[in-house]
Amino acid sequence: RLRDTPEDICFEATANAIALHPARPLLAAGDVDGDVYLYSYSCTEGENRQLWSSGHHLKSCRDVAFSQDGQKLFTVSKDKSVHILTVEEGRLETRFPKAHSSALNCVLPIDNHVFATGDDGGALKVWDLRKGDAILEARQQEEYISAMAVDGNGKILLTASGDGTLGVFNVKRRRFDLLSEPQNGDLTSVVLLKRGKKVACGSSEGTIYLFNWDGFGAASDRFALRAESVDCMVPITDSIVCVGSLDGVIRAVNVLPNRVLGCVGQHLGEPIEQLAVAPGGQLLASCAHDQKVKFWDVSALGGLVVDDYRKKKKKGGPLRALSGKAAGSGEDFFADLRDEAEPEAAAGSESD
Repeated sequence: RLRDTPEDICFEATANAIALHPARPLLAAGDVDGDVYLYSYSCTEGENRQLWSSGHHLKSCRDVAFSQDGQKLFTVSKDKSVHILTVEEGRLETRFPKAHSSALNCVLPIDNHVFATGDDGGALKVWDLRKGDAILEARQQEEYISAMAVDGNGKILLTASGDGTLGVFNVKRRRFDLLSEPQNGDLTSVVLLKRGKKVACGSSEGTIYLFNWDGFGAASDRFALRAESVDCMVPITDSIVCVGSLDGVIRAVNVLPNRVLGCVGQHLGEPIEQLAVAPGGQLLASCAHDQKVKFWDVSALGGLVVDDYRKKKKKGGPLRALSGKAAGSGEDFFADLRDEAEPEAAAGSESD
């Protein structure tokens, strides 16, 4: 039987980190016990398969990422190590046992040879696999590095930190460029939008801060969501991001004009750890403290047109449901948004 989205994948421990393969229907996950799993996922019922698992990490696996060519899987752990596994059979190919002096928190492949890692102490390292060592080491931020992003040329690396600052590094010149002024709360996520002209950072206070690409010193705009926090964020289109929060709700948010479009899905009452988008931007995966990875259909978001004109609306109404599995779906779809979405792909109530 065909479904709109793949079935949930259940784990024995909480999955901290997930990543979707850049070309194939494969999902990698790392859990709090330090185990790493690779699954193939499918919209055909009963067709999700575990392909392999790896227990090389001694402590919690904090982040996983596929290389750009999709042949390697990078994993980082609280045990301070970086592991690089082959995607085909999960064989440990390269290992940096004491990569940092603090527990590692995130990893970002920049090209097929270069990748970056950030740790709990605010240290950043950029590694070159051809040299087998770090080519840039910096500790400009006071608190943990929560997330990283890189421009399309692999030149400028951005780091979001728990001290509320955005760090800017030049990978090609191997140097630190600048630090933004501190924002309120921890910065938890960083993504590029508007064809690389804007950078959005999520914060633990539930605010999205926007920076111009050529103006990282101070935020150009801010947008407070009615959410406890913004814990993770992924871009779906050039203007729309999906945001995961402590309350377990995944919100779709349009940036400039700033609007909360509605709810894509939820892990009821369970904080969301990470989000990942499948190639083509049709499917979103999420992991939370309920030890599940869930999949959501976000294909309707690409067709939304968001007006600059803001209509008056009731305060505090429920979030509009943007997918068939989102809470509150089942009423008339997109009542007050012009869109070209498929009727069966979208349903909703009042907007946030």
